Amino acid sequence: MNVSDVALVLEGGGTRNSYTAPFIECLLRDNINVGWVGGISAGSTHLVNYLSRDIARTAESFVEFVASPQAGGLRPILRGRGYFDAEYIYETAGLPDGAMPLDFQTFQANPTPYRIGAVRADTGETVYWGRDDVTDFDKLMKYTRASSTIPGMMRMPVINGVPYIDGAMGSSGGIAIDAAEADGFEKFLIVLTRPKGFRRTAPSRPQVLRRIFRKTPEVAELMITRHERYNASLDRIAELQHEGKAYIFYANQMSVNNRERRLAKLKANYALGAAQTASEWPAVQEFLRG
Repeated sequence: MNVSDVALVLEGGGTRNSYTAPFIECLLRDNINVGWVGGISAGSTHLVNYLSRDIARTAESFVEFVASPQAGGLRPILRGRGYFDAEYIYETAGLPDGAMPLDFQTFQANPTPYRIGAVRADTGETVYWGRDDVTDFDKLMKYTRASSTIPGMMRMPVINGVPYIDGAMGSSGGIAIDAAEADGFEKFLIVLTRPKGFRRTAPSRPQVLRRIFRKTPEVAELMITRHERYNASLDRIAELQHEGKAYIFYANQMSVNNRERRLAKLKANYALGAAQTASEWPAVQEFLRG
């Protein structure tokens, strides 16, 4: 099914994306080709797997792989790489001889436009990279890593002298609806990793964040005010849904947080996501055909 008028918007959320992996798998199994994809943070991994047409990698990325000791936990902490080893996850594992090879040739051959969102840690500016910016495997992996770098949990990458953090701290709060609309789309398939009715709240101790990130005050302020931008994006997509322009998949039975690495928990969360996806799939198809 070719739906070139539809923009696919993918929220991140660390290993919460084990819940939404089955949704991406269904898009691939049904050969549903959208006209645009936007991914922020872990949503950018879904983006890469979707555009490279890799069903197996879609689930593995947020279940078996993240449960490995190389990807996260005590080992990378002791090596000074943070709770999640972003360099290993995004730059090493995807190599041809890596733990989770990426078919970059298929990714590049896919003509679908896309946007990967990140934030400059030095200025607080939101950046969206697209197909014109990605000329090789290394750039794609660096951009995906930058988009997914959770402040304080992962070592900050530097690209061309610029430090970057998680795109979820940026202009949309983590839901790339701003980029989709800016690129001219008016029909949206939105995949969230939070349940319906969820709203972000302000940090209870903003002064602690300002102390922790005193060397990058822009990052601290973005973290403190993220709830405002995220909730504004929720309001916007709800408005689009009311107008019949958006289908929103809410993760209504989410059972893990963004740091979960226990394999049994991730498998159970994946199964919950698969069940909800199956129950909603007829409605998704109807929306796409409409």
